Amino acid sequence: MKKPLGVILAGGQATRMGGGDKGLIKLGKQTILSRVIERLEPQVANLALNANGDKKRFDNFGLPVLPDDVEGHAGPLAGVLAGLDWAAQLGWTTIVTVAADTPFFPCDLVPRLLEATEGMEHRLALAAAPRKAGEFTKSMSRSGLIRHPTFGIWPVALRNNLRTALTGGLRKVVLWTDPNGGRLVNFDEVENPFFNVNTPEDLEIAKFMVNGS
Repeated sequence: MKKPLGVILAGGQATRMGGGDKGLIKLGKQTILSRVIERLEPQVANLALNANGDKKRFDNFGLPVLPDDVEGHAGPLAGVLAGLDWAAQLGWTTIVTVAADTPFFPCDLVPRLLEATEGMEHRLALAAAPRKAGEFTKSMSRSGLIRHPTFGIWPVALRNNLRTALTGGLRKVVLWTDPNGGRLVNFDEVENPFFNVNTPEDLEIAKFMVNGS
């Protein structure tokens, strides 16, 4: 199978960071988004960025910018749909998505997702990682894994199904992936592989992770 296309989801409103684009924040000598691109690019056939608003702010990255086609800040599934529509235009069957504010995700994310979905009629899976002691989030599955719904592999064949769901008001990722046979892929080798920069405090932690001091 040829490599999937990659879509970086940057459509969030970043309210806990005071608004703006978290991906454009500097982390060391690079922006967070630059680090995400650097990590994902070798794993996929081509890249695009899902973002809303003025596309010119991303001109320096040289990527296609795909706005949501669903009104009202419909969440990450709207970005997935934009990516699937882009892939369909290019004749691709699958995309892999990552979040624009998560600069340390696994360098083998894509091959692991591909391996886990081998043999499925429609490749659909979300990344997951073990929860820490005492940790509980709304993204926790029954198995105790923490799901990371912005990191996944998605089939172009289900894009109209997804469009219908979004038009009907569905917003939560797992309420669409679970009924469509989505799997979880456990990335348990590295501690906190999907650490994301949500707050100013998270940014300070990320700086420590980059600099080691």
